[in-house]
Amino acid sequence: MCYTFSMSTTKPIRERIKNLKGDYDRLRVGKEALLVMLDEAEVPESVYNSNAIENSTLTLKETERILLEMEVSREVSVREVFEAKNLGRVMEYIRDKVSHTELTKELILLLHRMLIGNINDRIAGRFRAKGEYVRVGTHVAPGPEHVERMVDAILSEYSADHESYFVDKIAKFHLDFENIHPFNDGNGRIGRAIVNYQLGRSGLPVIIIRNKEKKGYYRAFSDYLDSSKKNAKTMEKVVSLALLESLHKRITYLRGETIITLADYAKKARKSPAAFTNAARRQATPAFREKGVWKIGKEYSG
Repeated sequence: MCYTFSMSTTKPIRERIKNLKGDYDRLRVGKEALLVMLDEAEVPESVYNSNAIENSTLTLKETERILLEMEVSREVSVREVFEAKNLGRVMEYIRDKVSHTELTKELILLLHRMLIGNINDRIAGRFRAKGEYVRVGTHVAPGPEHVERMVDAILSEYSADHESYFVDKIAKFHLDFENIHPFNDGNGRIGRAIVNYQLGRSGLPVIIIRNKEKKGYYRAFSDYLDSSKKNAKTMEKVVSLALLESLHKRITYLRGETIITLADYAKKARKSPAAFTNAARRQATPAFREKGVWKIGKEYSG
């Protein structure tokens, strides 16, 4: 199945990402241990947000405690505990393997086995089989007989495309993957994990697609599926903004800047906190979130 689709990552955004990637590559030399530490510290936040998008009831604090093998203060389901632990394992595996393993169908199936193991072993690590249909909202996914062929097709298209901008390629792959919905369960979490795998293969840090912003994330799918031209620009924006934020965070740490909350920065600058927050959401400033709180380098003088 072949569609035309709209690519729209603008030249200014591409330039910003290129410049930040240059800073990131220059500053990271000799500081790999710091980057690993940042990645590890971010895992609970990544796990919490990806699971929350799928309606998990766990809080960020509960997710942290589960990943640290600590007790949580309320009774939570065994399933939610495994969802947190398994997704944490998937993210660690991605970090370990990304530099020397291409994205393949076999890898995707392995990640799914890691994610769904101990939750539903009957469906873990395999695509939907005969008679297994899924629906997401009003979208009925392609029949199981088409799944493997369609996954092969999007993997081939992704690896053969050497001309498209990498954000556009990743966004389109994610949209196509979720359209196929190849698994009985775990499609969204595996899809978002794949986005980070693809970014890692391009030498870029992981991103967090946040539960608080899932309206825009979901809109990206409807904009794509409901458009005859397969309009991917909404997802391209989701990925590029998250990538800018991830780069800003890591560059701020790599520079050894003093990190303060954006609210404190606004107070010091005697300006409206709301204006700073709006600029942060657009990534017009080098602000980033930790545990949902906007922060920035104290030395920033924008």
